[in-house]
Amino acid sequence: MSLFFHRNPDGTTTGRNEATGFTVTHAEEEEVKRQLFEDAGWEYTPPPPPVPPGFHRFSLVHDEFRTAGFADERYAGLRARPPEGCVPVDWGRFALTCERPGRTLLDAVAGTVAEIRREHGVVMNSLGVEKPHEWVDADSKDGYAAEIVAHLVLTAAHRARLLGYGRKEVVRLLDAAGVE
Repeated sequence: MSLFFHRNPDGTTTGRNEATGFTVTHAEEEEVKRQLFEDAGWEYTPPPPPVPPGFHRFSLVHDEFRTAGFADERYAGLRARPPEGCVPVDWGRFALTCERPGRTLLDAVAGTVAEIRREHGVVMNSLGVEKPHEWVDADSKDGYAAEIVAHLVLTAAHRARLLGYGRKEVVRLLDAAGVE
């Protein structure tokens, strides 16, 4: 079953359930989702309330192919004492859901990753984004597109380290790409 959503030029959202042919257009995107989920027979969970100004909501994942999962002993301290505003979650691997302060989303992610590395010796290397190639438009500096950027940078840093590249090589590549 496939549900499709489209933002219309007039600001409304249209959703369609391909299996049933049910289509709905509404000014509120969440209302479209709720109606499509209901049509599909799925439970709808509304999004959480917005975070306070200056805070950002994101997830961090320690995504290693050789890990034993959430219960791995390396995460014992992090499970017992996560950073303030973060909660450990079992996604088949160790993850944290966080609401943390920061000037921007990337600032909040960077501060949290640095704190975890310093306090627990674990380098969180993903935001758990699946299919990052599927994002369409840059929505805002702190929206979903920013989560994709943070996810890709953390994943690239982790994989570069596994291949033996150091900070200088990665920064050189970023500099060469014109990141100012």
